[in-house]
Amino acid sequence: MTELSDREAELVSAHEQERPARQLGGPLRLGVWIVGGLLSVYSLVVVFRPVEALEHRMTFLAVALPLVFLCYRSGWSSFLPRLFRRGTAASPPPETPAGGEPEGTRRSERPSVADWLLAAASLAVLVYPLLDIDGFRDRGSGAALTDLDVVAGLALTVLLLEAVRRTVGWSLTIICVVFLIYAYYGAYLPIDWTIGHRGFDLGQIVSQLYTGTEGFFGVPMQVAASYIILFTIYGAVLDYSGASKFFIDLSFAAFRKSRAAPGRTVTTAGFLLGTVSGSGVATTVSLGSVAWPVLRRAGYPKEPAGGILAAGGIGAILSPPTLGAAAFIIAEYLRVSYLEVLLYATIPTLLYYLGIFLAIEIDSRRFSTHAVQVDAPKAGKLLLRFGYHFSSLILIIVLMALDRSAFQSVVIATAIAFALSFLDPRHRMGPKRVGQALAKGTLEVLPVTAVCAAAGIIVGVITQTGLGLNLSAIIVDFAAGNLVLTTLMSGIAVMLLGLAVPVTASFIIAAVIIGPALTTLGVTQAEAYMFVFYYAVLSEVSPPTALSAVAAAAITGGNTYKTMMMTWRYTLPAFLVPFAFVLTPNGQALLGQGPIGTVLLMTAVSAVAVAALALATGGMSGWPERALAAIAAVLLLFLEPVPIVAGLAVLAVAVAVHLVRSRRRDPA
Repeated sequence: MTELSDREAELVSAHEQERPARQLGGPLRLGVWIVGGLLSVYSLVVVFRPVEALEHRMTFLAVALPLVFLCYRSGWSSFLPRLFRRGTAASPPPETPAGGEPEGTRRSERPSVADWLLAAASLAVLVYPLLDIDGFRDRGSGAALTDLDVVAGLALTVLLLEAVRRTVGWSLTIICVVFLIYAYYGAYLPIDWTIGHRGFDLGQIVSQLYTGTEGFFGVPMQVAASYIILFTIYGAVLDYSGASKFFIDLSFAAFRKSRAAPGRTVTTAGFLLGTVSGSGVATTVSLGSVAWPVLRRAGYPKEPAGGILAAGGIGAILSPPTLGAAAFIIAEYLRVSYLEVLLYATIPTLLYYLGIFLAIEIDSRRFSTHAVQVDAPKAGKLLLRFGYHFSSLILIIVLMALDRSAFQSVVIATAIAFALSFLDPRHRMGPKRVGQALAKGTLEVLPVTAVCAAAGIIVGVITQTGLGLNLSAIIVDFAAGNLVLTTLMSGIAVMLLGLAVPVTASFIIAAVIIGPALTTLGVTQAEAYMFVFYYAVLSEVSPPTALSAVAAAAITGGNTYKTMMMTWRYTLPAFLVPFAFVLTPNGQALLGQGPIGTVLLMTAVSAVAVAALALATGGMSGWPERALAAIAAVLLLFLEPVPIVAGLAVLAVAVAVHLVRSRRRDPA
């Protein structure tokens, strides 16, 4: 995204699950950016000159992990007594010299000696196996690890836990520690417990996590080192080439005259900015800084405006062609192309935005909003001058449709975006901008890399102990084998998990535990993983935390709880549609699976259901018709002939009741 102001950066750091990075300066900043840029170059080169999987992932982490310790604060000072704190927020603010920054600010941003030692240790334990990768792999597969192997593996485990704590907080760190304790002490659990196992010693645990592709260097790490880094580089190039500004300007220019235009503009801008940012909170904040003044002038109250901002921001993770990091993991787990995952997400995305647009249309009437004149060029003029920014996005889809890999497609699209930047003198990507974009691509992937590597602890332990199948059996048994109850429990569990850990980690954990519970009851893997994906993402707009909604409330100054509820209302279709493609036989049509006629029909029926939901949550004034509209929406989402007919009939009754009651209230 475009460079955030200090206020925007403060909001992102306060409400994003990822922790803010240090503000480095001087030669150290330059050195970090050079190393980050070189890692991006390495990632681009590997696309066309592949490296063996374990070696590639280990090399990538050997560069990324030291950067985490240099770029992210330890935060340990918050646990020390006030007497020993120095330069923290709890201390009195330092004096500001005339014409300069507060003294000590620059020093407080420097990595400590401990940070440098951790960075060096990270490099050592990851370079060590690379010196003899074949021998290291053989020792792991033959259970013949040396004492040095075990020590290095344990050290890497501790380093990853610290890296995760720095970047995303304590929750995921504690979860990883619990899984490690379970692997080591599982033999001490009562023999009649389903989750008990024979127990594993340190050497066996290290062998599982460190020496192959089942632990630290498993599928999540593969996704970070291949898919995500390439897309962050692409997003950075788009950003530096001026695409972010164009997307916002185009959104404001496209909707000028109607009273619902400001709300639609914000939602559209959020969708377009999703190609540059994979963070719901960051998109919400960046969008809010520009859009909130417009929404306020249009007459939107603070809470509905915050709801629109948060709903538009979370669309950055739900929307093709980039989606979020979890979508790349789906492609790897299902062993399908990323294009197929994009197809899975297309219809749910359309329904998501349909729900938002309908709710905005309803609210524009309820709040008597009005059109706002925005100083922006006409849409046609913008498209003629800067429409080339869309070409690289379209090219990604076209190349994947022509059987190019997602890796090659995004690299080629990045090159095209770079070349097209020379059409705009203000955003021409010379050597300096190229270097900044490459460095930014790496620096933005650091938190995700730490999460993916640490998530390997969870996946590795689950695989080694068989915990995934055991927990899946417990879930199914608790639900008495009922698919509806199992799905409801799964959705709640994923949302609760998402309140504590980032979307990517939430998806990984839920996919290996809840996914098998759904597939055991006849749900396909694609349906199960997409269900988990949507509920992992929706945790960002789910009370009581609702990070995107909290950030939006901070921008508008609205009541936080009311903003959360407005966000929930705008995003309601995204909560219900996933149940449709899990619980109903025709639900697979919403993932683009099946005959084209069935897909179109089920999409149309689902669109009517979304419209019924919009009426139930705000389009009708009386509770009788609202209740009828809600019942109609649920019936329609069964996607079977009899419920569809019944749903249409109930919806017709709801509309009739609404019209009759409206005429009675207003005879004129």
